[in-house]
Amino acid sequence: MFKSGFVNIVGNPNVGKSTLMNLLVGERISIATFKAQTTRHRIMGILNTPEMQICFSDTPGVLKPNYKLQEQMLQFSESALQDADVLLYVTDMVETPDKNSDFLDKVKRMTVPVLVLINKIDLSDQKALGEKVELWHEALPQAEIVPISALHKFNVDNVLRRIQELLPESPAYFDKDQWTDKPARFFVTEIIREKILLYYDKEIPYAVEVVVEQFKETERNIHINAVIYVERESQKGIIIGHQGVALKRVSTEARKSLEKFFGKSIYLEVFVKVDKDWRQSDRAMKAYGYNLD
Repeated sequence: MFKSGFVNIVGNPNVGKSTLMNLLVGERISIATFKAQTTRHRIMGILNTPEMQICFSDTPGVLKPNYKLQEQMLQFSESALQDADVLLYVTDMVETPDKNSDFLDKVKRMTVPVLVLINKIDLSDQKALGEKVELWHEALPQAEIVPISALHKFNVDNVLRRIQELLPESPAYFDKDQWTDKPARFFVTEIIREKILLYYDKEIPYAVEVVVEQFKETERNIHINAVIYVERESQKGIIIGHQGVALKRVSTEARKSLEKFFGKSIYLEVFVKVDKDWRQSDRAMKAYGYNLD
């Protein structure tokens, strides 16, 4: 009896969705940083075993959009409610169910199994956890509530076992050697963006988009040309830094991570260009791959 299905991970920003996704899949597929809105796309990670194939989807944190990029990010999250066989709604010990109640109402109306995963329980005590579990039982009566700590890998194996029980019987949707639906170039852009999220403050990481213009792979190495797009000239100066020091740091750290990711020598060239107010542009949304269609 082989099981296969789509298990979609949703929730508000910064609750640990990407960390959980990487744990469940066993691969570093989604970038995970301490900053909110790290994930911008819907990213699939495929777990294959002899008994099952689970197609996990990591999604952007649910938020009320302020510009077109955030509108597209919300669409990715809402699309995950439409094709899930099992839904994982990730929350944590800080937030309450009334945050983004519109989205939660949509979750409430779902007919597929919903697991509410209360993450970061290592930051709390038993009494507070009990109160939080009660709150979520009231908010989503049909859901199963599971306390976890993705960071400490606590209870994640039990989540995986429960998913396997809930999955429908079905042949595999993808080849057993496939572990994601994204091309290699996508992971280059994500790893570079991860370094920008880690090394720059305030608005800068959110005003950045990364595009791979060249990806040439041989048996031993990969030659990559990438462009970091920002919205304003002043941001370009900050990304490059005094005498190019900041950009060199990002490039060096990204190259190290890419070599680990691909298992090959990487030659990486990174340029910085301005695409004025791209986050508000329909053209940019399409060009940078944010449109659902």
